Amino acid sequence: MRKAFIALAFGIVTMLAMNASAQMSKPMDKPFIVLVHGAFADASSWNGVVRILQKDGYFVIAAANPLRGAKSDGAYIGSLVADLKGPVVLVGHSYGGNVITEAANGHANVKSLVYVSAFAPAPGESLGELTGKFPGSTLGQALAPPADLAGGGKDLYIQQDKFHAQFAADVPAADAALMAVTQRPLLQAALDEKAGDASWKNLPSWWIYGDADKNIPPQAMAFMATRAAAKEVVVVKGASHVVMVSHPDAVARLIEKAAAAH
Repeated sequence: MRKAFIALAFGIVTMLAMNASAQMSKPMDKPFIVLVHGAFADASSWNGVVRILQKDGYFVIAAANPLRGAKSDGAYIGSLVADLKGPVVLVGHSYGGNVITEAANGHANVKSLVYVSAFAPAPGESLGELTGKFPGSTLGQALAPPADLAGGGKDLYIQQDKFHAQFAADVPAADAALMAVTQRPLLQAALDEKAGDASWKNLPSWWIYGDADKNIPPQAMAFMATRAAAKEVVVVKGASHVVMVSHPDAVARLIEKAAAAH
C-alpha cells in the first residue's frame, strides 16, 4: 500500500513538472513577460502588475533577482530567458533595469525592454555615477550602515523607519512597513560596477516613473529615456520609486504596449 502511494505521488509530481515544462516552451500568440525587481524589494513587488497581465492572458515570470551585480545577475536572468521558447519582454525596476540591460545581450528572443523607475546605463557607466548626475536622490541618507558579509563585501539596506518616506511614500503605511521588513539587500559593490554592452541601443524601450521618486532623480530617468530613444515615456504624477506597487494599472498598460509591438 505504501509503495503504491509513493508511486502514485511520484507520478503526480512528474506529471505536474512535465505540464509546467510544456507550458514554458509551448508556442504562444503573446510574448513571455519577465519581471525583474530591484534593490530593497523582492518579486512580490510585482504582484499587482502580475494580476493584470495574467488576467489579460500573458505568461508572466517574476524572477528572484540575486542583487549581487549586473554581470552575474544579468547572466542569471539571461539563462532564464534562454529557456523560454518564444519572444520575451524584459521588464526591470530600479537596479533591475541595469540587470535587464545586461541580460538581453546575446538573446535574440528578447524583443522589448521596459524600464520601471529604472537604470539603463551606457557602457562603462556605474549606477553611482548615474544617480549623482542630477540632484534629488536622498537614498544615501536613508541607508543603514553596510552589513559585513562572511565572505567579504557589504550589503546595503534601507533603514526600516525611513523606508516609507524614502522608497514608497505613495503606498499605504502598513504595506510599506511590510515591504521594509521583507526588503532584500544590494551588494554595495554593485553600485560601482561598470556596465557592459547596452542592449537598449538595439532594442526598443518603454519607460515609466514617478515625478516624486527619491531614489533615482526623475531628471536622470528622463535623460536615460531620451538617450535610449524610448518609444514612450510615462511620468506618473506624485508617484514614488515603487510606481509598480502604487500604480500597477499604468505599469501593466505600458508593458502590454511593449508586448504588442513585438
